Amino acid sequence: MSGRSMHSVLVGLVCLAIVSAICCSSVGSSNNIMCLETERHALLQFKQGLVDESNALASWENKKDCCKWRGIACNNQTGHVTRLDFSVRYFNYTEVPLRGEISLSLLELRYLNYLDLSSNDFGGMIIPKFIGSLSQLKELKLAYANFSGPVPPQLGSLSNLHTLDLSENYDVHSENLEWLSHLSSLRYLNMSYIDLSKVVNLPQSLSKLTSLTELRLLQCHLHDVNLRSLSFINSSTSLQLLDVSRNSLNSSIFYWIANVSSNFVHIDLWDNNLEGPIPDVFTSMLSLVTLDLSSNQLEGGIPKGFQNLCSLESLGLAGNQLSENIEDSVKTLSCAENTLENLYLSDNQFWGSLPDLARFSKLRVLDLSRNQLNGSVPESVGQLSSLETLSLSGNSLSGVITEAHFLNLSRLQILFLYGNRFSINLSSDWRPPFQLDLLDVSSCKVGPAFPKWILTQTNLTRLDLSNAGLSGSLPIKVWDLFSGLDGLDLSMNQIHGKLPNLSSTSLLSLDLSSNLFSGALPSFSPMLQNLYLSNNRFSGPLSSLCATQAPNLRVLDISKNLLSGELPNCWMQFQNLISLNLGKNKLSGKIPSSLENCTRLSIVDLGNNNLSGKIPTWIGQSLPNLVILRLRSNEFNGIIPFSLCNLATIYVLDLSHNNISGGLPHCFNNITALADDTRAYGFIVELVWKGIEIEFPNITGLRSIDISSNYLIGEIPPSIASMTGLKSLNLSRNKLTGKLPEDFGNMKMLESLDLSGNQISGKIPTSFASLNFLSVLDLSHNNLSGRIPSGTQLQGFNASQYMGNHGLCGPPLTPNCSPDGATQADDNKEHDNDGLISLGFFISAVLGFVTGFWMVCGSLLFKTSYRYAYFRFLDNAKDWIYVKTAVYKAKVQRRLQR
Repeated sequence: MSGRSMHSVLVGLVCLAIVSAICCSSVGSSNNIMCLETERHALLQFKQGLVDESNALASWENKKDCCKWRGIACNNQTGHVTRLDFSVRYFNYTEVPLRGEISLSLLELRYLNYLDLSSNDFGGMIIPKFIGSLSQLKELKLAYANFSGPVPPQLGSLSNLHTLDLSENYDVHSENLEWLSHLSSLRYLNMSYIDLSKVVNLPQSLSKLTSLTELRLLQCHLHDVNLRSLSFINSSTSLQLLDVSRNSLNSSIFYWIANVSSNFVHIDLWDNNLEGPIPDVFTSMLSLVTLDLSSNQLEGGIPKGFQNLCSLESLGLAGNQLSENIEDSVKTLSCAENTLENLYLSDNQFWGSLPDLARFSKLRVLDLSRNQLNGSVPESVGQLSSLETLSLSGNSLSGVITEAHFLNLSRLQILFLYGNRFSINLSSDWRPPFQLDLLDVSSCKVGPAFPKWILTQTNLTRLDLSNAGLSGSLPIKVWDLFSGLDGLDLSMNQIHGKLPNLSSTSLLSLDLSSNLFSGALPSFSPMLQNLYLSNNRFSGPLSSLCATQAPNLRVLDISKNLLSGELPNCWMQFQNLISLNLGKNKLSGKIPSSLENCTRLSIVDLGNNNLSGKIPTWIGQSLPNLVILRLRSNEFNGIIPFSLCNLATIYVLDLSHNNISGGLPHCFNNITALADDTRAYGFIVELVWKGIEIEFPNITGLRSIDISSNYLIGEIPPSIASMTGLKSLNLSRNKLTGKLPEDFGNMKMLESLDLSGNQISGKIPTSFASLNFLSVLDLSHNNLSGRIPSGTQLQGFNASQYMGNHGLCGPPLTPNCSPDGATQADDNKEHDNDGLISLGFFISAVLGFVTGFWMVCGSLLFKTSYRYAYFRFLDNAKDWIYVKTAVYKAKVQRRLQR
């Protein structure tokens, strides 16, 4: 090697050493960079304002490098704090969320570009305005942190922001979003669940976010906006995800969608006010992967242009009014047969028979429930090897379901076939290729024996075999299977046998109603929330229920059984009860005081038992949420407690067929739910309606009071007329007196009125003519008088509904009344009182005198033996009177001499 070459090599080595030294020095210095003192002090001040119950910030100590504190990140070159992440997700879901105040000291973190305070609890404080001064912020996440008040417009100063998430702060609102238009770099915006109902400039503000790719405004109370007048110049063409579901937007949103972007990948318009046919606006969106238009009022069918959507993976059209042959709909989606994974078409009016779906090889969810489909299910459905959910429920499908329908469904987890006319014919030794989580084949023909293949489904959490034609007893292995279930429904079958101890199960809901189960009640799961055992043959005391420790029990229905003995006094362990139905048993004794602890009760039905004692006053004081109180057909006595007037939400009050006495309370006007009330309740109730005992699936629209067949006295209080929403009133077979309230007609919603079998007097008030909805009326067997008021309804009833009131007149009871409305009997009485004696009276008097004279005097004149006996009787009578008078006179004289 020459000297020059050697020299070059040496120079290169020296340069390489120098560069290496510099690089090593740089790396060493970066490793030694620590956070700045001012910023560490600012963070400690911020910590002092927080309540950290889980000690999640234990690493925040004064002497340590704050860049190594939990939730903190720093710049490796400068040591400045750049990131604060205090979300619960970053920490641990088991930790208690942070509470307290957000300190102004954060302003010292001048290089902060990431701030996440999500999923904490800031007690309803307003989002601090000073956050708008953290000018370097690129990501701001304040979701689900219990903020309230208006969104501070100062956030519009964060010109570098590309991510803003204020979602799920349910008490936050905004009336003006003009500040949004200044966030030109914004790519992600989520304001879901924030009240934007008063915002009028939203479209204009959004149109200036030219970099926006993802927009989420779920349930923001957005209303109809005239988007056709909006200029779309400089609008974002990069928007890919749009979620404005659960608002009140109308179909003009389609116009905005058509103009704002052609690059949509995900669109969610679920639960708005969209009407008319599905527009063609989506057919040109070739990149569209997800489209959800469910729960609107869309009509027609799936546009033919959907055959261009070859990237579509999920289509939601459930809950509309679409009406199309299901086969044509499937053909429209043929281009997506290699991509479509989720197809939601439930709750529409699709009709026809199911086509071959085998070519949709990637289909994971197929939901065609609650349509108008008919015919049988093709066996090709068994070739959908990716299928996880199959729901065909609520149609008019029929035919036999065999093993071929499940041949390759190894991934199936949810199977809903209920509400069809299927006959499920699977061999007893069949081993399914799947493990189900949810199975509902109710109202299908499954029995008579319990299907053995179900015993292989060890992952089941919900099983519904109601009305499935099952009979006989359950296999012993069934109870082992049930131990892992959350929900079990075997109702409306003919299953018999006794129940074992179920305390070791994990059942949340158990429905065995309408079967032939017998024996004593066992202990149930401590996790139980709903228990339905009605219409069986369970017997013995109810005290065995006390062995069940289920603090979350909400619904208990053991009605229509053979239970006997007194009601137990252990209700304090069921304080979350909402519905209690023990009606139609043989229970006795008094209502136990521990029931007073169940303050959430909305339904109490103890009717048709042998219960006695007084109706407790605490019912009206401790059970303020009662909607139904049914105590009919028992042996309760005493008066109606005035405290029942505190039941402001009562819809059904039935105290009939007891021994209740005293008067009707004068405070019925306090029961506001029996006034005009539009609330709806989903409770099932059995009551006498228009004279017939009916079971109502819910009580929406019902307002009923029945206190018939008791011993009530006194007048009907005028306050009863204030119950303007009352639809049925039955006070029959009591001892009520007095007159009917003049304002009775104010109860214009009355459909059924029975006041028969009382002693009510006076006239029927003319306001009765206003009861236009009245279809059942019985005023018979009272002391009513005068003219029946004129009214289409009142004259349309049978005369028997007025009989037994001898003073009533007019149609339909009599053809007419006198001009003043009195009956003919009333007219005669009035003439007598005036001293006017008619010709008929004279004729009757003369005939009576002549008849009497000849019956007595004539017989004495012409019959000798009669005359002799008559005068002998007079002589004997005279002698008897004389003797008695003399004896009495002597006794008086002797007493006076003493």
